[in-house]
Amino acid sequence: MRAWVVDRPGPMASGPLVPVERDVPEPGPGEVLVKVEACGVCRTDLHLAEGDLAPRRPRTTPGHQVVGRVEGSGERVGVAWLRSTCGRCRYCLRGTENLCPDSTYTGWDADGGYAEYVVAPADYVYPLPGDVPAERLAPLLCAGIIGYRALARCDLPPGGRLGIYGFGSSAHLTAQAAVAQGATVHAVTRSAASRELALELGAASAGDRPPEPLDAAILFAPVGDLVPPALEALDRGGTLAIAGIHLTDVPPLNYERHLFQERTLRSVTANTRADGRAYLELALAHPPRVATTLYPLAAADRALADLAADRLSGAAVLVVD
Repeated sequence: MRAWVVDRPGPMASGPLVPVERDVPEPGPGEVLVKVEACGVCRTDLHLAEGDLAPRRPRTTPGHQVVGRVEGSGERVGVAWLRSTCGRCRYCLRGTENLCPDSTYTGWDADGGYAEYVVAPADYVYPLPGDVPAERLAPLLCAGIIGYRALARCDLPPGGRLGIYGFGSSAHLTAQAAVAQGATVHAVTRSAASRELALELGAASAGDRPPEPLDAAILFAPVGDLVPPALEALDRGGTLAIAGIHLTDVPPLNYERHLFQERTLRSVTANTRADGRAYLELALAHPPRVATTLYPLAAADRALADLAADRLSGAAVLVVD
């Protein structure tokens, strides 16, 4: 089969992602073999390719927003970021399996969806409808799910004012969920195309800074320098949730300007399967507008390069023909 692997992590200009021919993988006990129809391109894939995330195994195939069919049954499923957990630790037993120390991840600990086939544990795939285009479903499996968890972690009150910093794949889905809940959304992004998209999706403003104090904020851009201004933009009692797996260093914070008056700073770590099921149920019942740029599997390196250069608005999706 055709696949891509991270050979030597480094800047996209150095060619860290290389195409290879591999044998179709064989599923082990409790696993399924999925023929890939489409795979979303995530900033986490870029972090792995460029070395911001240390590789956990050599020459790993990235990709964790996979839509495909189970070989043998033909069932349509989604393969997402969380690949497995131990099921026995105190975190798993209390319902926070996203914090399991033994958790593994698709496209990091095991080969992912930048390929024609992928293997995944049957207990960690999500059933998906067969009549929705794969490219519309793929971004829901990470961008949608992690945005859903970030929205919960930022403690947005009913009808509240939400700031969204960075407006890519996850942010454009999260904004729609927040607007549907009655929130006033302010997008903070440098990209003219992303500003236009944010306003089309119902944001009250899109610019360099929010025009009013915020009840809550989510930081999607992996830029630590944005943490102080995002905290400063919060109203009293507001919460900033950082949604990425990687963030550049955060500058020193001034207690009075950034944290006093009970402002809160939180991280978001992966998701639970319950998060995934809840979000997919919501998204399939009330489909969001999914802004996508499609690439053939053969152009996976170009898709990641476009993401690295901020040339994308919405979500990039690899389509396997």
